[in-house]
Parts: sequence; C-alpha cells; structure tokens
Amino acid sequence: MTTDLQTAPVTLSPSAAARVAAIAAKQGKAAILRLSVEGGGCSGFQYKFGLAEAVDGADTVSETDGVQLVVDDVSLDLVAGCVVDYVESLGGAAFRVENPQAVAGCGCGSSFAI
Repeated sequence: MTTDLQTAPVTLSPSAAARVAAIAAKQGKAAILRLSVEGGGCSGFQYKFGLAEAVDGADTVSETDGVQLVVDDVSLDLVAGCVVDYVESLGGAAFRVENPQAVAGCGCGSSFAI
C-alpha cells in the first residue's frame, strides 16, 4: 500500500529514536512509535505510546535515525509542535513529550491540559 506522508509537526529526539529502535529490535517489530492522545489523566488529556505494526494512510509521520513517529489525525491538533524525548534519571526512565501547547501538566508528564 502506498501512502502520502505529510511533513510532520512533531519530532522524535535522537535519544527517543535510539530507545524505540532498541525496544523494537528486542520485540522483533518495526521501529514505529505511535503517539496518540486520549481524554483522561489528572490534567484532562493523556499521552499514549505504543509500537505500531504499520503506518496508516491518515497518519502524520516524522522520521529520526530510521525510526518513525506516527500520529493520527485526531491527536495531531493536540500535539502539533511537540518533541518526543527519552529521559533517564535517578527517578527512572520514560518518554517525555515537550508540548508547547500545554498550559498545565501533571508531575509525571503523562497528562496535560490545553
């Protein structure tokens, strides 16, 4: 299937791309990270991450170091301009979304308000 890919207004950092590639290789899957937004969380919306099997025709796609970040068209308005990063600290390691549209967020960084 051939799809027309849009220029992505979301970005995957090199450290996030490396982590996705490592996880995908360990699980024997394609290096495609899907970012979506759902209602809920302590701030109104929450980010959801998962490995995708393939890119859907309506997805917006960004690629960093051979790893694709895909966002569905419904979630795109809420994450436009975002950078997805992977951060390791003494408190743990996690994917973090730096969302310039968010006016509030929770302490864990997994939910936000616009």
